[in-house]
Amino acid sequence: MRRPALVLIACITIATATATAGASAQSLERQLKEQLLGGKSSNGLSERDASGGIKEALAQGVDRAVRQLGKQDGFFRDQAVKIFVPENIRKVADLARQFGAGKKVDAFELSMNRAAEKAVPMAAGILADAVRQMTVQDAIGLVRGGETSATDFFRRSSEQKLYDAFRPIVEKQTASVGVTQKYKDFSKKAGGSSVAALLGGGQGSASSADLDDYVTRETIDGLFHVIAEQEKQIRQNPASRTTELLRRVFR
Repeated sequence: MRRPALVLIACITIATATATAGASAQSLERQLKEQLLGGKSSNGLSERDASGGIKEALAQGVDRAVRQLGKQDGFFRDQAVKIFVPENIRKVADLARQFGAGKKVDAFELSMNRAAEKAVPMAAGILADAVRQMTVQDAIGLVRGGETSATDFFRRSSEQKLYDAFRPIVEKQTASVGVTQKYKDFSKKAGGSSVAALLGGGQGSASSADLDDYVTRETIDGLFHVIAEQEKQIRQNPASRTTELLRRVFR
């Protein structure tokens, strides 16, 4: 479907509204049209084209990421971004499975993924701020950059803000679904002295703070993974360039 160039702020704002209020596709397109770069681009690749193209590519990636990940099973059913038991307690999880606590390990992993799915929609406003700060010069340099150069730039400019916004949501969600308690359940089931040995000396500790940090960082990684994959598709696959501006910029 051919669409005019859209700016990131419009795309992610509508993406969030769609997830929470069920906005129609017609409404989405109308609001996007209202926030175009303005006017018609020249036939050549102008600075404005380059800037708009990068922003549209990021918009497409962010829209997909928020829609895809910010829903139930968005993380849990996607092996590319699913949050697994932290590596430093994986031996505990394996031991718990051996002792018949596999369901408890699964419940622990599910609870972490549910926390991530709750946090992702908060990315919309933060990433909108990041694109507002992108200069035309920044955008021009990214057009001909590496296959994920725009996503990498995006991540550098917004990762800490995402962490600060996601962390409280993750903490609240992990508390409500009992992430730490689920960890304790399966570790207790795995057996006393063996687990104690694995947890000793900082080799396998899993405090609430540790887990919240882990889930928050894994959520951010998953978000940018989806955005990067979309950027690569736009750069590599002409069929993914769904607007005239994208076709002109990424040729």
